[in-house]
Amino acid sequence: MHVIGTVGLPGSGKGEAATVAREHGIPVVTMGDVVRQETADRGLDPTKDHGKVAQALRDENGPTAIAERSLPMIEDRLEDHDTVLVDGLRSGTEVDVFEERFGAAFTLVSIEAPFEMRAERIDDRGRDAGEDDGGEGLAARDERERGFGMDDAMDRADVVVENTDSLEAFHDRIEAIIREGGDAATHRDGDSKSEPEPTPDSVSNTDP
Repeated sequence: MHVIGTVGLPGSGKGEAATVAREHGIPVVTMGDVVRQETADRGLDPTKDHGKVAQALRDENGPTAIAERSLPMIEDRLEDHDTVLVDGLRSGTEVDVFEERFGAAFTLVSIEAPFEMRAERIDDRGRDAGEDDGGEGLAARDERERGFGMDDAMDRADVVVENTDSLEAFHDRIEAIIREGGDAATHRDGDSKSEPEPTPDSVSNTDP
């Protein structure tokens, strides 16, 4: 069993990582979909009111509300698959939920990119309403995400992927993580975040 969680600010590449997982037959549980469904259930517009509903769920049911709603979905998929990717953790408290439930089988991946690059990606995908259309600008979204505790979650990542190269290189990086878990990547300073005891089956990995 292996549960891979992704964390990152809007436009960093979490959705693209989920696409790679699906292409390899790995089911994806998207925490944002939990919020989008709740937004629709409340008769609101998911393209404009997503952030408000995400905050409301946490205010009404506690900071782990969305993570808790995701657990049954993850466990259902683990019945038929060895690996599940959880797209879009937002806080250290959500990390606690998954670490408590899955222990050493949980790997947290932080996907990171500069503000300008993320803004361009969001404009290109055209999924979310911008400020001119009654939605949130990227700076406001970043502030909201950080208010949930995003920085804490990113700091606790087992693996950091700097998504600033080509799409192909990013796909290769995510494929390596899916295939080999946390051992496939390195932390942002170039050194492994943890130093596991070597085993006869250990494989040396380098960044693509």
